[in-house]
Amino acid sequence: MARPRRIVLVRHGESVGNVDDSVYEREPDHALALTDRGREQAEETGKHLREIFGDERVSVYVSPYRRTHETLDTFRLDPELIRVREEPRLREQDWGNWQERDDVKLQKAYRDAYGHFFFRFPQGESGADVYDRVGGFLESLFRSFEEPDHPPNVLLVTHGLAMRLFCMRWFHWTVAEFESLSNPGNAEVRMLVLGEDGKYALDKPFERWRDPVPHWIDG
Repeated sequence: MARPRRIVLVRHGESVGNVDDSVYEREPDHALALTDRGREQAEETGKHLREIFGDERVSVYVSPYRRTHETLDTFRLDPELIRVREEPRLREQDWGNWQERDDVKLQKAYRDAYGHFFFRFPQGESGADVYDRVGGFLESLFRSFEEPDHPPNVLLVTHGLAMRLFCMRWFHWTVAEFESLSNPGNAEVRMLVLGEDGKYALDKPFERWRDPVPHWIDG
């Protein structure tokens, strides 16, 4: 099995939805573009990624959302060195089709009380639902490692929640551990690096906003 030396996870750059949540009332989530600042963030991250990958080949998987595609395009990776596959299982958590701002605030309050992993948005998904589809993608990714010419690098251009859930699935974190961690910032990178012991380690931890506490303890 030709396991990659690096599995790099990147959150999309700042989108219009990150600066104006009323936009969700007018535009579909999947159609939201990057802001100018988001493009600048992606450009900086692209420089970093080009330094990491050098002249090595990269297997790229990108969420089907506009902001992730724009982020990937802005990285300016060498097209001769990358193979790109759109991967719907890496999309953002579905919060419903059209999102009314006051209702979303109410649903977020319910989610905080119920638990971010288990709470399902009306007409949308729970964190557990996203965990299941990210887990399905991970199984497909493992099968791709069996290809004798698999690139030494994997790049996932996705969303903050999907990044945390990918690592939760990979490292077997508990629900309490997952819920204690914050999403990375826009265009931030987390990298799983293959060590000499044959195990992957995370190069940088996710920021923790509290100690892990099971919900049956704190309610």
